Amino acid sequence: MIAYYLHHLSPFIWEIRPGLGPRWYGLAYVLAFVAGYALYRWLAERGYSELPPEKVDGFITGVAIFGVMLGGRVGHFVFYAWDDFVSNPLSFFKLWEGGMSSHGGMLGIIFFTLYYSRRHKLSWTGLGDNLVVVAPIGLFFGRIANFINGELIGRVCSSALPWAAQFPSELKNAPSAAQVHADPELQQRLREILSPRHPSQIYEALLEGVVLFGVLWFLRTKTRQPRGVLTGAFFIVYALARILCECFREPEDPLIGAFTRGQFLSLFLILIGVAFVIYGLRTRQFERENLSAKNAK
Repeated sequence: MIAYYLHHLSPFIWEIRPGLGPRWYGLAYVLAFVAGYALYRWLAERGYSELPPEKVDGFITGVAIFGVMLGGRVGHFVFYAWDDFVSNPLSFFKLWEGGMSSHGGMLGIIFFTLYYSRRHKLSWTGLGDNLVVVAPIGLFFGRIANFINGELIGRVCSSALPWAAQFPSELKNAPSAAQVHADPELQQRLREILSPRHPSQIYEALLEGVVLFGVLWFLRTKTRQPRGVLTGAFFIVYALARILCECFREPEDPLIGAFTRGQFLSLFLILIGVAFVIYGLRTRQFERENLSAKNAK
């Protein structure tokens, strides 16, 4: 009999008192912000963006606050919890209870980047092409935090997988991570009743994070694409990865036809991505720097 991993990780880095303290999910946002800033500035310094390196910090800060956080929060209630918002609008401000939508965050970034480009007279697609290169880093940290939190769990395995995991959160009155960690007898009982599941959060971290980053980094640094093509590639590859990963993730909401809510929303991202690619190939606008010449120096 396979000894599956029993999830007992605490969502807190440390607890000041029970239920209060810095969380891994918050740290994921901080790491995503720092890594995104550093990588975007690296690209700007090497001529991959018309945004001056000294302005990257302000741009990334705006993306994080108004794009990722505000857009992600609005998207959560619009796409997944509209009834909760209607019944209690103040729940929007209860950030400590969680609730962020990656699709909403992407739409928020689109609108903020459009606003920023118009205000500073920069290319909208030029800003976006570099932003999507660093975005998978944030997706990676976010999915790792989902795994640590034991949320967005995977579907029950149809066959014995040695990397399957058991999540106490599948129970209606799930014990806390601290209780599971401190009680060997409770661990044994949970191993006997919990279902082995796909660690879908890890699948998403690898596909939406590592693989997507590798694809976009190659396109950005090894090829010269018209403005908009990388943005389109991000939406298309992300959507395909999300659709695939959702096949291994336990649906939290009613299906929309044959699709989960995440898969259904991802279909629209494919259309958005195709539109960006077509726009880029038709307009044939490139960054002002000759990237090939600059990289050869």
